[in-house]
Amino acid sequence: MTPARSTAADHRMVSHTPGRYAGWPANYGIWSWGTEVVVGFIQGSTDTSVSGHKRSRAHPFETLQARTLDGGETWEVTPIPCRTPEGKALSANEHQDPLLQVDEAALRRKPFPPPDAPLDFTHPNFALLCARTGLGAGAISWFYVSTNRCRSWQGPYHLPSFGQPGIAARTDYLVSGPQSALLFLTAAKSDGREGRVFCARTIDGGQTFSFEAWIGPEPAGYSIMPSSAQLSPTTIVTAVRRRAGSTAPSARCWIELYRSEDNGSSWTLLGEAAETGRGGNPPSMVQLQDGRLCLTYGYRAAPYGIRAKLSADEGQTWGEEIVLRTDGGDGDLGYTRTVQRPDGKLISVYYYNTDPGGDRFIGATIWRPD
Repeated sequence: MTPARSTAADHRMVSHTPGRYAGWPANYGIWSWGTEVVVGFIQGSTDTSVSGHKRSRAHPFETLQARTLDGGETWEVTPIPCRTPEGKALSANEHQDPLLQVDEAALRRKPFPPPDAPLDFTHPNFALLCARTGLGAGAISWFYVSTNRCRSWQGPYHLPSFGQPGIAARTDYLVSGPQSALLFLTAAKSDGREGRVFCARTIDGGQTFSFEAWIGPEPAGYSIMPSSAQLSPTTIVTAVRRRAGSTAPSARCWIELYRSEDNGSSWTLLGEAAETGRGGNPPSMVQLQDGRLCLTYGYRAAPYGIRAKLSADEGQTWGEEIVLRTDGGDGDLGYTRTVQRPDGKLISVYYYNTDPGGDRFIGATIWRPD
């Protein structure tokens, strides 16, 4: 393991409401246009009596998005302006009692339609958001699009099951043309448990999708929550969240990387990038203006916090761990999403706590990847 180092970082509050639990930006996504950035997340009620995630299952979550116009210095939070199934929170079933969950059976009886006409993925103000019901067998996924920088969302639109037991979609996509894109998704494994990463392709503006390739073999534990970067017209690197096969709370968790030289049709293992602590955390990977790759992630072991790594050789090797903050109260944090500002600084957004018995909030760290 390479040693860790600290770096100068400015922390900002994105959203904190007393008595409320805000979480999991990586389940939704981040979109940027220069210094204008939008990030999605959900918010529920805090319940300090439960272990692990200090949220109440008995109270509904709501889906929100935060927008900054000044490169992450200040943020405005609003309800997400889209139509959600039954008016319920997106991608939150596993955190709520059954009566508050999106009804999978109802979605199977009446699936969402595809777009009426081909989408233009290259629209200058385009954004795409994936959503899901659950995590394992039976999970159903869909997507939305925006052409006005997330001020409104069109959809929901159909995502197929690709012949898998369930599809648990988070937002990770690469655009290759006006009507062509790759979506990086997670399927339930053959035993119905989460999960295994694959990519799917559309060449008709999102009206249909075809299964392209598995990204790695079916794991003993799980391989989920991809984050991808397009390095050339044919070269893609994807980072995934991994957990070992043990069901023990102490099971090893890490970030693993895969590379494709044929624009997603086949994949080879690059190696491991970072350990992520108990329970693990998803990666957020971006290619920087200077060509390097940057990974950010939550670190769920003491000292709890947010960390990063840089690679100058397209993910083959990674430098020393960069510590962005270490004031986390416990491991209920992370799920970063990161973008780069025009001035070269990075904005990393995540959910966080500084008191294990307190609320979870959405924070942002602005830092320079020196």
